[in-house]
Amino acid sequence: MKPIRLLDNRLANQIAAGEVVERPASVVKELLENSIDAGAGRLTVEVENGGVKLIRIRDDGHGIPQDELALALSRHATSKISELEDLEGVATLGFRGEALASISSVSRLTLTSNVAEQASGWQARVEGRDMEAQVMPAPHPVGTTIEVKDLFFNTPARRKFLRTEKTEFSHLEEVVKRLALSRFDVGFTLRHNQRSVHQLRPAVTQAEKDRRVAALCSPKFIENAVIIDVAASGLKLYGWVGLPTFSRASADLQYFFVNGRVIRDKLVAHAVRQAYRDVLYNGRHPTFVLYLELDPAMVDVNVHPTKHEVRFRDGRTVHNFLFSTLNRALGEVRPEDQLPPTVLTNPPQPPASGIDAGEFQGQETIRLAAAPAASGAGHYANESPGGGGNHERRPAISEAPSPGQVKRQIEAYSQLYANSAEQVNASQARAVDENAVQESSVAFSAQAAVQPVPENDALTPPLGYAIAQLKGIYILSENDQGLILVDMHAAHERITYERMKQAYQQQGVRAQPLLVPKSVSVSEREADCAEEHREYFSRLGLTLERMGPETLLVRQIPVMLHNADVEKLLRDVLSDLMQHGTSDRIEAHINEILATMACHGSVRANRKLSIEEMNALLRDMEQTERSGQCNHGRPTWTMLTMDQLDKLFLRGR
Repeated sequence: MKPIRLLDNRLANQIAAGEVVERPASVVKELLENSIDAGAGRLTVEVENGGVKLIRIRDDGHGIPQDELALALSRHATSKISELEDLEGVATLGFRGEALASISSVSRLTLTSNVAEQASGWQARVEGRDMEAQVMPAPHPVGTTIEVKDLFFNTPARRKFLRTEKTEFSHLEEVVKRLALSRFDVGFTLRHNQRSVHQLRPAVTQAEKDRRVAALCSPKFIENAVIIDVAASGLKLYGWVGLPTFSRASADLQYFFVNGRVIRDKLVAHAVRQAYRDVLYNGRHPTFVLYLELDPAMVDVNVHPTKHEVRFRDGRTVHNFLFSTLNRALGEVRPEDQLPPTVLTNPPQPPASGIDAGEFQGQETIRLAAAPAASGAGHYANESPGGGGNHERRPAISEAPSPGQVKRQIEAYSQLYANSAEQVNASQARAVDENAVQESSVAFSAQAAVQPVPENDALTPPLGYAIAQLKGIYILSENDQGLILVDMHAAHERITYERMKQAYQQQGVRAQPLLVPKSVSVSEREADCAEEHREYFSRLGLTLERMGPETLLVRQIPVMLHNADVEKLLRDVLSDLMQHGTSDRIEAHINEILATMACHGSVRANRKLSIEEMNALLRDMEQTERSGQCNHGRPTWTMLTMDQLDKLFLRGR
């Protein structure tokens, strides 16, 4: 055995660099965070060879005085905290004082800075071999410039793990994008090999912020996003949430910021997945750019060397707030919100959301971020658009039904729901008691029968009026902008599902005792958790009794879960409770059963519908939550504008 001895300063910094400096992107992240903490309003990043050869960052922050330049390059030197109480409420991006020392130990670093009180700037140079800083005067405006050359020049083993120039720059660009999304008040410029990649001006107004998000996340995202701004109980959530129809194959468009710091957190990811649970197609990932603000003392940012993870003091409250806000925002999106603003509609009043936000009833704003560009459909009703071409007079929009026709539509659609209710009753009779299903069926049948008669027939609804049925599968409808295509089974499936959920929530969870109570062996920690959350399980219809240090007895379960694997379900719920402080496993299982019932109880393909039935279905879609997707996450309708149809037939060319 070798004797124990202290590591020398150079070796200690190089070991620390292994945690902080993984690749050029890590260097840019640490330096940009320092510049933002210094109050910079404009940042310029210049890199060469993906950042391996050169990284130069300029800022207009308050700078570093001459007598602190050499100290700034020392390990654990920082101006951001001075005692333990400061660490408990960190409001800056950096605070450990390791970045500059770690970077300088594996590169040739030049730090030039000036402050308002100095006559001129000063420069400090250091190389990884000797770690001694050489300080000399150098002209520089107020602010700081840092040059990092020849990264890992003295640690060739680390350099061999770097990827190609293109890959390293893509990681570096992603870091700049995240910081640009976190601070709209700061301007960013990124150049690679003398070529300008991003030039982002400071964004103050909502329109400017939309433009920055569109530039960094694509215009399609901002066109298919809902703006959220909700504050309650000391928490504030705002930003952009992509519609379920704008999902992606990978989780590459997900940005979440806590007090301006971009993080990746399991609790946040779980809350978002819950909110998108029954509107997202299997295997797809939601898109969002979200910002959570809370008291810095309520979040611990010192849990990971790269500060990518945080720990919330009250994770359950944060989780419930995120889930209820996002779930309500997605549920309130209606077809008229997804149409261009040129369409004048008579939108029905949305029903109250079935989600109980509990204590999270604060001031909120939820609206569509930006509709797609207007297609000029206003020209198509009575006149041809300008600009030449062979556009001829188009037929006007389908005539709105008279009040008498509307009444017949309501009666026809009520009968449609009655038929569906009979199918639901038949399929559910084996799984639930007949009274519960009958009450559920009556509830959504009654709701379908109450359809308001439009006061002004001249206003066209968002989904227009039905004109035909295609192959017994799709409904063709005409609105002010063009052609609407609706998958009638998928649309009716969502409507039935939402009404069954509402009926189930109104009548509460019905439970039934087990003839033979089921004994489940668990760990002592899981048993303690079950005992602590006994009331929570009771509300879900599960009655538990602790029979020993590692044994639970299940005496009662929800009626709808009588065929479920109770032991597995119980273990999953306990796992969620211990990890996230909450669980939706039982609700999810019940919703899966309701979704199956709704699927079997909805109109099937090849069923001929009358015009009245089709129009009534369209009106119901306009009032139903999440009607843009079926229970499996597939879209229920789409639109072809007149411009899109003209392009298909080369009209006007």
